[in-house]
Amino acid sequence: MKRTTLSLIAVATTLAAVTGVAALTAPDGTTPRTTEAAQPLPVERSSLLCPAPSTSELAETAYTSFTPKGTPAQGAAKSGGESRGDAKAELTPAAAAVAPGETPPKNTKPPKAPATVTQPGSPVTAEADGPTAPALAGSANGALAPGWTVQQTTVVPAGGARGLLGLSCSAPDTDFWFPAASTAKQRQDYVHLTNPDDTAAVADIELYGPAGALKTQITEGIPVPAHSTARVLLSTLTTDPAQQDVTVHVTTRSGRVGAVVGSADEKLGSDWLPASADAAGTAVLPGIPADATSVRLVAFAPGDADADLKIQLVTPTGTIVPASAGALHVKSGMSAAVDLPELTRGEPGSLLLTPADPKKATPVVAALRVVRGKGDQQEVAFIPATAAVEGRGTVADNRAKGSTLSLTAPGATAEVRITASAGSQGGTQVTKTVTVKAGTTVSLPAPVPGGLKGSYALTVEHLSGGPVHAARMLELPQDGVPMFTVQTVSDDRGTVEVPKARQDLSVLDD
Repeated sequence: MKRTTLSLIAVATTLAAVTGVAALTAPDGTTPRTTEAAQPLPVERSSLLCPAPSTSELAETAYTSFTPKGTPAQGAAKSGGESRGDAKAELTPAAAAVAPGETPPKNTKPPKAPATVTQPGSPVTAEADGPTAPALAGSANGALAPGWTVQQTTVVPAGGARGLLGLSCSAPDTDFWFPAASTAKQRQDYVHLTNPDDTAAVADIELYGPAGALKTQITEGIPVPAHSTARVLLSTLTTDPAQQDVTVHVTTRSGRVGAVVGSADEKLGSDWLPASADAAGTAVLPGIPADATSVRLVAFAPGDADADLKIQLVTPTGTIVPASAGALHVKSGMSAAVDLPELTRGEPGSLLLTPADPKKATPVVAALRVVRGKGDQQEVAFIPATAAVEGRGTVADNRAKGSTLSLTAPGATAEVRITASAGSQGGTQVTKTVTVKAGTTVSLPAPVPGGLKGSYALTVEHLSGGPVHAARMLELPQDGVPMFTVQTVSDDRGTVEVPKARQDLSVLDD
């Protein structure tokens, strides 16, 4: 793999500007002209952030940057399908900052060759080897902004961080929850913080174990300078005994950051733990592989009330209550965990968490730690609770073999359209329409573009029916180890509702 320390990804989401002047109230109290109903318009700028992929000398990282064609099926606005001359999507390196408890980075090698997308519908790829690949921040504008997606995929074949680490790079924000982290001795879990902006950010990290909040050694926040990244080892933040199950809460006092947890287990391998969807009374965790040998659920109730959850598995034939555990009590402010042995019984599925009493829906965040393989040939991945794909969502870096798409409709039957893009080195896109029956999960090999060369992107569009939750599993087995990673598919929010307004000078009359 070529040693190319790239400039890839995105920073900050800016929505389409409102045109015209909204009608105001006239002096007599009437509204001369009513603003017309809002219409969906494509966003004009998107931002993404990717953490530094690895500290291993053996790491091989591939980046795939992609913008889908058109707008979501439910959007009425035109996308500008062809890219304007000034539209581009590119990533640039973020400087490495020193967080509390960390030593200065050794990487002084200047970045090279950014991977820039200039046309919707065709992925662009880049590669980087070893520990020198930096964190990346990037933006897309114009016709390349709606749905812009970047996948970071790293293979570490040996050592303490062995594994396949996959991540859909995320937008900056101010509030993140990470259930299923750990400060246990066999785990090395780091929070990666990346600041895309021109001003410094200050972040707070709170840890919650089974007995509540852990004592923190940092009271003044963690500074993240402008256009820089920092990583913090969770176990250095607290003097409390090591905890197997920890929920991490990242907030910012000032500015905004991209945040993700990188987890390495000395026996199970490593992967990224993305943030859970916003706390809600019902949670869906899609994409559990059929051959999972271990599944552990961690949930947390951020509010003042306890949560009593019903645990269900949504399978290809229907929704069932697992024999291993059908309920979980989550005390407010405390992490709750449960092992779900023999959960899938050879069938793929998705976990559905609902209130035990529908009248008492307490918001929770949740994530799964999923293991495949046995003995010294095990591999781990994480699946956070994920929101439904309301319009369209995309996951990049799919291969000719080893990509599996999971679609779950926990309520009503739904219809979706799957588009496999052209390949990064050639090929023609293909589409497929899939019906997901109510209360079931559909798991299928990802459609492959015609004449595929290179990697490609998968786009899921919600056409009709109830909510659909999606995930992609990528398998790259090595030396008997079933290396895999799971990326949930989030709605790309490629459009925004903009009121249609017009100028009305009559409001200036006396």
